[in-house]
Amino acid sequence: MEETQPGLTAKESSAVNMTEALVALDHLAWNTALIRKRIGPRRRIMGIVKANAYGHNVHRVSKTLEAAGIRDFGVANIHEAIELRCGGALKAGASILAFAPPLTSQIALFLQHNIEMTICDIPTLQAAEAVAAAHNKTLSLQLKVDTGMGRLGTPPEMGMEILRHIESSQHLRLKGIYTHFADSAEAGGFARQQLDAFKKLTSEYEHSASKTVCKHAANSGAILSEPDSWLDMVRPGIMLYGYHPAEKTPCRLPLKPVMQVEAKVIFVKTVEAGTTISYNRTWSAPASRRIATIAAGYADGYMRALSNRSTVMINQKCYPQVGTVTMDQIMVDLGSDQTVEKGDSAILFGWDGLGADTLAKLAGTISYEILCSVSSRVKRIFL
Repeated sequence: MEETQPGLTAKESSAVNMTEALVALDHLAWNTALIRKRIGPRRRIMGIVKANAYGHNVHRVSKTLEAAGIRDFGVANIHEAIELRCGGALKAGASILAFAPPLTSQIALFLQHNIEMTICDIPTLQAAEAVAAAHNKTLSLQLKVDTGMGRLGTPPEMGMEILRHIESSQHLRLKGIYTHFADSAEAGGFARQQLDAFKKLTSEYEHSASKTVCKHAANSGAILSEPDSWLDMVRPGIMLYGYHPAEKTPCRLPLKPVMQVEAKVIFVKTVEAGTTISYNRTWSAPASRRIATIAAGYADGYMRALSNRSTVMINQKCYPQVGTVTMDQIMVDLGSDQTVEKGDSAILFGWDGLGADTLAKLAGTISYEILCSVSSRVKRIFL
């Protein structure tokens, strides 16, 4: 009897994948080109690849973005930054910014792995200076300004104090100043107020220091709605992956979804009228029906909130999902259709069938959450 290899994972086995996320890297390149055309050739683009590139695989996505000319990358925290830096996908010259300000114990990691640190307050700045001096190295920083998002950042009125402190330090180097919009899907409004406050601070600093610094504010929404916010660099996130951030954006681009999730039909049966399906008996057959069970559930990222609300595509035809979504399976109503068989692929969302944005609307959420919810047990297949 052949001995099994310790630590062998499902992803490394020869078993047929029951659920797959197809990742079309050419669609990613297409979306990147649309953004470049939108903002022009001069401005930099920071590729937002946090949360494992919105569930698409940070290394493959970052390599594709770098091939498209992107040299700046944004991640959530130092742990994601180290994973990206050490993963081998990027060339040595790529810049990585971690958006979350660090704990004091993490500061040395920024020096060790050449990661740009976000600064939001004086105590963290002082700690960063001390660590950099102790290592006799220069630490690259970006100042985060809270102009109204209310999450992270220094108030604009305190920004000059921090900037002057960085300017006077031998071991700190300012690489950029940035802010984040709370609502940027429409032109003007609160985003305009935020932008005005940000520009006031950066203008004061650049005049005082007699030099310019990289300024960035525009996320996907602002790329589409607020050209004045493009500044020196833009930070597209959801647009890279094929979706608009909101229905109300004034500009719509022909973006292509980068991910398509498919799962196998693993069982087909015929039920009689009145037969109930799944937990809590939330659906019953109005007449004799063929029911297919599909190998994907909320543990794969197909949200329970979609129960009795969505459709899946099998063999180019859409069928309603019925019954409560379970951890590992969903059921669909085939009606009297005799063509669907065990082993067929069902498209849950993607460039065929429903888009992640449509699925999100049905679930009462946003496309970002649909993409990020696709779990690690769903095998990524790169096209």
